[in-house]
Amino acid sequence: MTTVRLLVGTTKGLFVYSSDEQRRVWRCEGPQLAEWEIYSALGDPKGEGVLAGASHAAYGPSVRKSDDGGATWTQIADGPRYPTETGFKFNRVWQLIPGHSSEPDTVFAGVEEAGLFVSRDRGATWSELDGLTSHPTRPGWFPGAGGMCLHTILIDPQDPRRMWVGISAAGVFRSEDGGETWTPRNVGLARVPTGQPYPDVGYCVHKMVLDPQDSNTLYMQEHGGVLRSTDGADSWEPIEDGLPSGRFSHNPDYSGPFGFPMAMSHNGDLFIAPLESSEQRTMAEGKLLIHRMERGADAWAPIGDASPEDPRYVGVLRDALAVDGLEQYGAYFGTTSGELYCSLDRGVTWDRLPGQLSRILAVKPWVVGANGAA
Repeated sequence: MTTVRLLVGTTKGLFVYSSDEQRRVWRCEGPQLAEWEIYSALGDPKGEGVLAGASHAAYGPSVRKSDDGGATWTQIADGPRYPTETGFKFNRVWQLIPGHSSEPDTVFAGVEEAGLFVSRDRGATWSELDGLTSHPTRPGWFPGAGGMCLHTILIDPQDPRRMWVGISAAGVFRSEDGGETWTPRNVGLARVPTGQPYPDVGYCVHKMVLDPQDSNTLYMQEHGGVLRSTDGADSWEPIEDGLPSGRFSHNPDYSGPFGFPMAMSHNGDLFIAPLESSEQRTMAEGKLLIHRMERGADAWAPIGDASPEDPRYVGVLRDALAVDGLEQYGAYFGTTSGELYCSLDRGVTWDRLPGQLSRILAVKPWVVGANGAA
């Protein structure tokens, strides 16, 4: 029997939505970790284990673990942390992802200040992959408005040693040796005018996804537009036909479509949530309108407005748009005003799930059963 869950991270804790494979009736439990901001969460597709990246104004960041689906939690004592002598601050955990399918006990964490950590024992202990933090261009890394965060981690399904990360506002880095060494891969992106002397970095990447059928093809939502790479991120080119322009941008290098999240289904449907502009970070004209591009296409199409009768001047944050791993996949997004939506027809129609939450930071599908994967 397949169980479908959504781990919904908010500024006021974690909520766990549950349904069956039909995904028509949802039950909401929470808030778990009610006093904490939850920027990232990861469920075990084989059981009830959950990891959450939690942040607290008084107690700081930590990785929390639950063995009972989120009902009770403990703090991982040997969690991600920088040695004092590095001078780097550990501010929050932006991303938690499983390792390659050949490494079922491996989990990666992307943190702020930007760094990459790995656990080889399902999150019990963590170590830093310091090839990033010691990268020669590190003195030229600068934070975006949300902090200097490593928010995207991608692993080549054909090669566990080939990886990509996205860092705001440093750019894209690729590793061919499991994260020991890294090379910037930012040709074709618009550079942030910080004045730093390292031309290979200084790029405001918002989110990246990897084509599940072609690991040389990646897609990106950048501060100044939407792009694609077909050479493993060696170069990037815009794919913006059908998208609204960022018409209020004061910087001509950032005049393209603006937004944060990006998600891709197993069959190649690509989803983004364009916003009005970098200055006005709400959905254009109050329409909760997701855009989709099908595999093989070169243009985007606006699909069903999730709230046609009620204008919603809200945003969708970088990890608040996702798809699950079922054959007839579900697409999901949460808003900055705490509404959660689900589509079972590739984004044409949307149903609002029960509950009015606080600001939604992350939506992470968690599918348990033979027909799905997290």
